Amino acid sequence: MKYLFFFFIGVVIFMSCKKDNTGYSPQPYVLEIPSHFPDMIIPADNPMTVEGVYLGRKLFYEKQLSGNNTMSCGACHAPASSFSDPNQFSTGIDGIQGTRNSMALINLGWQNFFFWDGRAKTLEEQILGPVPNPIEMHQSWPDAVGKLNASQEYKNLFYKAFGTTEIDSTLVSKAIAQFLRTMISGSSKYDVMYKYINGMSLSADDQITLASVSADEWAGYDLFKSLNGADCFHCHNGALMQVNKFSNNGLDLTFTDNGRGAITGLASDNGKFKVPTLRNIALSGPYMHDGRFTTLDQVIEHYSSGINQSSTIDPLIEYAFQGGVQLDSQEKNQLKQFLLTLTDYNFVNNPDFQDPN
Repeated sequence: MKYLFFFFIGVVIFMSCKKDNTGYSPQPYVLEIPSHFPDMIIPADNPMTVEGVYLGRKLFYEKQLSGNNTMSCGACHAPASSFSDPNQFSTGIDGIQGTRNSMALINLGWQNFFFWDGRAKTLEEQILGPVPNPIEMHQSWPDAVGKLNASQEYKNLFYKAFGTTEIDSTLVSKAIAQFLRTMISGSSKYDVMYKYINGMSLSADDQITLASVSADEWAGYDLFKSLNGADCFHCHNGALMQVNKFSNNGLDLTFTDNGRGAITGLASDNGKFKVPTLRNIALSGPYMHDGRFTTLDQVIEHYSSGINQSSTIDPLIEYAFQGGVQLDSQEKNQLKQFLLTLTDYNFVNNPDFQDPN
């Protein structure tokens, strides 16, 4: 009877596990890409699924990925700050601060390289970095996945998403990447302006938004794209408000952080950093790679009169020789009013992007 009892228990456990693991039937995830956006290229080895996106969202906010179970990816990418860090530098689990401001997580599915210095070529590769980083989450990947493998809930979720209960760092990064690709911002006032300017169809709600665009916001847009105005469009344009490039935007004459140059080893890349999107710029301060500016007014003043003409200055900053574009007070205000049209509250408040734990 004793052996029959243990046999029965074993069968129950086996059937229970089997029941959990028969759920591998992933459903394709249909991205809601705005009509005025380009297509998003999804890696062939990481197709989007409903199960993968859900798992990635849960992992993005999972504190067990840190060495002392106190920090998740979301700790340095807060929704209210457009998924960036409102502090100049983020502080890791050991109380150590980094030296660069955390970038906002917006429209990452259209990025060609990641981190301020572009050292990661794919979103999946970028995700692998913060967990073992000693000044961030400070935990080896074997230890991190060991915690996940000890959880029946996670084993079931990985099975539903990837057809395996053997969790590893590659699958973790793939799941988080799927979630991050869903984080699309495309419903700001600027989006309506963009569609109108480019002759695209507008919904009834779009028509109402278009009618609310002020004269100063339109004037700011004209300054933004004018060679003789604020001259911003070389690095920030189109629906994504970003050009995939590295640029020295005249912050310093000499560099304490070589940026892209530290990766390539080329002196010609020193002082160059990834050009960030301007979407939700009003929410994602502080600004620049080192968070040196706390307000949009300071950023505008930098481009107006604070440009330093170093050896690697971006040649498209055409007024560097005179310190900047020299905007007057009215023009600065108009440019700021336009930048505020890039705020997308639907994005930062989207419940699908919040902590599910």
